Amino acid sequence: MDQIIVVGGGLSGLSAAHTVMEHGINVLVIDKSAFFGGNSTKATSGINGALTRTQRNHKIPDSPEIFKADCMRGGASRPELVDVLCDESAPAVDWIIDKFGIDLSLVSRLGGHSMPRTHRGKERFPGMTITYGLMEKIEEIAESSDKARIMLKTKVTRLLKDKAGNVCGVEAVTKDGKTFQEHGPVIIATGGFGADFTDDSLLGKHRPDLMHLPTTNGDHCTGDGLKMTMAVGGECVDLEWVQVHPTGLIHPDEPDSKVKFLAAEALRGCGGVLLDITGNRFANELGRRDYVTGMMWKNKGVQMGNTTGFFLCLNGKASKEIEWHCKHYKGRGIMKGYKNMGEFAKEYNIPLANIEATFNDYNVIAEKQEKDPDSGPFEAYGGGKSHDKWGKKFFHNLPMDVNDAFNVAIVTPVIHYCMGGMKINADAQAMGAGDTIVEGLYGTGEAAGGIHGNNRLGGNSLLDCVVYGRVSGRSAARFLTAENIKYIAGMKSGVGAVSKM
Repeated sequence: MDQIIVVGGGLSGLSAAHTVMEHGINVLVIDKSAFFGGNSTKATSGINGALTRTQRNHKIPDSPEIFKADCMRGGASRPELVDVLCDESAPAVDWIIDKFGIDLSLVSRLGGHSMPRTHRGKERFPGMTITYGLMEKIEEIAESSDKARIMLKTKVTRLLKDKAGNVCGVEAVTKDGKTFQEHGPVIIATGGFGADFTDDSLLGKHRPDLMHLPTTNGDHCTGDGLKMTMAVGGECVDLEWVQVHPTGLIHPDEPDSKVKFLAAEALRGCGGVLLDITGNRFANELGRRDYVTGMMWKNKGVQMGNTTGFFLCLNGKASKEIEWHCKHYKGRGIMKGYKNMGEFAKEYNIPLANIEATFNDYNVIAEKQEKDPDSGPFEAYGGGKSHDKWGKKFFHNLPMDVNDAFNVAIVTPVIHYCMGGMKINADAQAMGAGDTIVEGLYGTGEAAGGIHGNNRLGGNSLLDCVVYGRVSGRSAARFLTAENIKYIAGMKSGVGAVSKM
């Protein structure tokens, strides 16, 4: 064998591919879409890292241990996988900066995090910036050498196994219907199944209650890698844990569209406030995604077609902090600017006095929280005390003033991410019945399950892609090197020479 095969060209697959090449091994990346990127290019908030250079420059006293505690409290349940995610987070972020020249100089705090650790650059969506950096580099390598090969519009249909039971390659079909095989260890980086609404989908089997919801996933997210893994004896875990994100953006002209664009978590992280149809807050904006979604389902929003939405409101300071995002959303028609909240209130027939009271209360709470953070009457999310009945501890870009200019988006819960996927160990190896290792097969990114438990924290998906992309690339390279050493040894001794795939 002289290559490793990566199935899927999103951030996890590209991270794996670059890592394979760093180990001196050739890589083949296959993607059924017409272009690389997958869902990774849509990621809008950033990539988490604890103890990164950027954090140290900002004097943020974070650590992998604090990060691990947040992940476990946030829903994770397999400490051995969380340890890898958090311990490798700073090296992963620094690798992206150093090797690909990506700007990750800004850091914000997202829901569920006790420290600011979500990194992004000054412009564009971080998922797009990071993924494009890796994409452009591998395309350059493929054009100028044989270290990397790229096959697009090519669908892998099954995994191949050798006589020893190891995964030894793939069978695939080109866009013009030609079937062929490629050989080598395989890294599955095909993403989740959040856009498979067919009758036999994994979503329909494990979460039929969510089939009516819109999704943020591209139509390529149909669980192909998971189905192929199970067909060769690999197991999947946590398939019932599908994350519903609270802030899918409603386009006023297409309120019931099945695919929705995501409002970055960073909009709430930098001070965005959620209001219901009466002009009142109804949740801690920085709470876990499943919590905010649940609070939406309990409250009254604005009816748009058959979809219920809530108002995500950013004042002038918050809008300025995340200016590129706001311009992008407004250009798409999914966010609207108002000279003041009176304009907004009139459009939706909400008493301005309600919004004014909500904002005044919010400012008072924030002031109390700053002056006396440890003796509020309410339990704070993430521990400690709060003066906010919803448990919010962190307030940004104050004050909220109805006379300020605002950007407002209407948001609704959407299927966003599948926490479940291939059962892997800390080396990203696929696992079968009784925790046996399926040799030659690896899982990374959203295709890998068990890393996030029943709820993924914002900013952990891009991190998961890079960390486990690097881990899977490293593990596959070690496996291939060991197999080739065995083969050469067998050749020299005159036995086992036929074992090479």
